[in-house]
Amino acid sequence: MSFITATNLVWSTPNGERVLANINFNVGKERVGLVGRNGIGKTTLLKLLTGELSPHSGSVSIVGTIGVLSQNVQTRSSDTIANLFGVRTELNVLKRAAVGEATIEELEEADWTLEDRIATSMAKVGLHMPLDTRLADLSGGQQTRARLGAVVFRQPDFLILDEPTNNLDRSGRGAVIDLVKGWHAGAIIVSHDRELLETMDAIVELTSLGATRYGGNWSHYRDCKEIESLAAEQDLASAERRVSELERKAQVAFERRERRAANGARRNARGDLPNIILGVRKNSAESSGGASVRLAERQKEHALQASIAARSKVENVQTLSVSLPSSNLASGRRVLKLTDVTAGYGLDHPIIRNCSLTIVGPERVAIVGPNGSGKTTLLQVIVGNLKPLSGTVDISVNFAALDQSIGVLDPEASIIDNFRRLNSTSTENMCRSTLARFHFRADAALQQTGTLSGGQMLRAGLACVLGGAEPPQLLVLDEPTNHLDLDSIEAIEEGLNAYDGALLVVSHDERFLSGVGIQREFRLGK
Repeated sequence: MSFITATNLVWSTPNGERVLANINFNVGKERVGLVGRNGIGKTTLLKLLTGELSPHSGSVSIVGTIGVLSQNVQTRSSDTIANLFGVRTELNVLKRAAVGEATIEELEEADWTLEDRIATSMAKVGLHMPLDTRLADLSGGQQTRARLGAVVFRQPDFLILDEPTNNLDRSGRGAVIDLVKGWHAGAIIVSHDRELLETMDAIVELTSLGATRYGGNWSHYRDCKEIESLAAEQDLASAERRVSELERKAQVAFERRERRAANGARRNARGDLPNIILGVRKNSAESSGGASVRLAERQKEHALQASIAARSKVENVQTLSVSLPSSNLASGRRVLKLTDVTAGYGLDHPIIRNCSLTIVGPERVAIVGPNGSGKTTLLQVIVGNLKPLSGTVDISVNFAALDQSIGVLDPEASIIDNFRRLNSTSTENMCRSTLARFHFRADAALQQTGTLSGGQMLRAGLACVLGGAEPPQLLVLDEPTNHLDLDSIEAIEEGLNAYDGALLVVSHDERFLSGVGIQREFRLGK
């Protein structure tokens, strides 16, 4: 029986900033998706599970073997696929055996099934290429798939994967998803890929409140989360109403006691009752009035504690709800026309050939195709950063483009200064209100753009290019969801759905394309 158990894990940065606190969960022979906002500690948690980091307190228990696919791996220029599998020596023995040069001892220990088993592992991730292929000659997506094939080859009891579908094209994503679907051992997978998360047996959500497990896949988790969040908010509202009621009750009790004391003082001043009776009445009033006040205060304190407990179950997360000025793009207006465009970085090896595309009105179009087919190159031609080798490009409306680095923003300037630069006719009030709609309120708008996370950067870019008095009539986006967490992706979908201009997007995330209402695809490559 194999399992991974985390018990009361606590970890902080070297400067003392708490990242994880009291994390508890258990994973057996099942596929578990680990989700949470960027910066919440998902990758840190994986490093604690694999031993790359040590917890400041708490423990990790692992029974079984693990295979790890990390986001960033350094390789040498000479490394080949065989290096990933760690079998270069064994493969050399087989090569020498094939030409009759292996020793008797080598022949006795040779693994004659090795090449077939490696080929099977590579096929599981959709790769078919020689083992002496240099990693430097592979695309980033191909390298990820090859590394995953090497992890699977070792047949671990647990796969630990950190964003395995990042930077993969549709074919690569499909291969990884199929592999995970067919994986019958344990797995812990950090991902923002909703299609991949649909294959999970359980979801563990990491938040500022800790780690919470939900049985079932992504859709089941979202349904449970919605019900849970609504119940928690209702409990909090009820607890806060109870606090208000008891505060009023305590105030009434206090005021009643004060009135009794004042009335008693006036009677004492008249002197029409014997002192002994006055003393008895005074003591009785103070006793009953004080008891009422003390009871009301105790009830209020209990209600406050209940309110604090209810609030602790509600994570403070702001959702994005955006209203934007109209782009005033007419439905029959021609937006873009490409005619027989061939482009690349050399006449001998063009990347795209004879591309023709027309967008009319507020159409939403996705450029799709495998890695290396020229999607980003085509966008560079469309926005004017690269001249076509032949053919013509005609954009007949004003447009804005957001690449993966959000290069339209000056990283040295604040968010609000970037907005003013890109929207010079906007008033200060419009500037502030627009940034607030994208959750950059007050001092948050003064942040230096270069310090923002990926999700914040894209949100700032959308605010600056779409939030002016006259939004562009065409918005061009290149892989906008790369490295974003799920909350950020859904927020960006919300923002784009409020935009009424034409949209041209490069993305491998089919859920995202569906979420922003893509109407047709323009395919490059095979």
